[in-house]
Amino acid sequence: MTMPLYASPEQLMRDRSEYARKGIARGRSVVALKYSGGVLFVAENPSTTLHKVSEIYDNIGFAAAGRYSEYESLRRGGIRHVDLWGYANDPRDVSARQLANVYAQTLASIFTDQLKPFEVEICVAEVGAAPESDQLYRLTYDGSIVDEPQYLVMGGQTEPIVNTMKDSYEDGMSLQDAVAFAMRALSSGTTSGNAASSSSGNSDNGQGGIGKVEVAVLERSRRRRAFRRIEGAALAAVLPAGAEPGEKSDGEKGDAEPNGDSNGGSDKD
Repeated sequence: MTMPLYASPEQLMRDRSEYARKGIARGRSVVALKYSGGVLFVAENPSTTLHKVSEIYDNIGFAAAGRYSEYESLRRGGIRHVDLWGYANDPRDVSARQLANVYAQTLASIFTDQLKPFEVEICVAEVGAAPESDQLYRLTYDGSIVDEPQYLVMGGQTEPIVNTMKDSYEDGMSLQDAVAFAMRALSSGTTSGNAASSSSGNSDNGQGGIGKVEVAVLERSRRRRAFRRIEGAALAAVLPAGAEPGEKSDGEKGDAEPNGDSNGGSDKD
């Protein structure tokens, strides 16, 4: 009689955590930060249809990194939840904190009960009437939730991006300054990732830079729906000189389709 393989609960949790972290690290980075007019999202994203940043409610935004199909299901579930909550109670009762708690419970349940954890990190943000009431919550694959006071980074090479933001972040930046700051931070992660690939023999043939970006804001000045996606000429106007969105580099082509396999599949965004 063959005895089943045994693994301790601690080992199972470690294996699931390692699996999820590796999947998220293969994706592209997303940063969210507070600026004078609200909350800014900037994401590396070569796709024009598979959004990593979206609206959830009137003054609540959502951003994610990792496996697209998984965080898209979370986004849709979040929209249904806040719509029903606002309809059954009062729209003023809907908050980013309440939604973040729901997401935390969902991710924790999947992490402990399912064989495969979600390979995602998500951000739930809310813009308030004053800068001190703005909220940023980061949630990880295991349901951990962190209230970030100024900014957050998800996906890809996070350490160099966090270090850059820590060194040069300033409260009360204008939108254009905040976008330039986010682009510099993302560039530091791209440079670090290219250096690591070259040292391991996986060179990108000299291609560098961020490529196309997705930019959106939660604007305090908008009376009803605070979410605004910045595209086209409006995006070119706020991007730093020489960083206009253009054709993606050779190393990025074909990397954002939603039908990748489970072995480092191509839906890692």
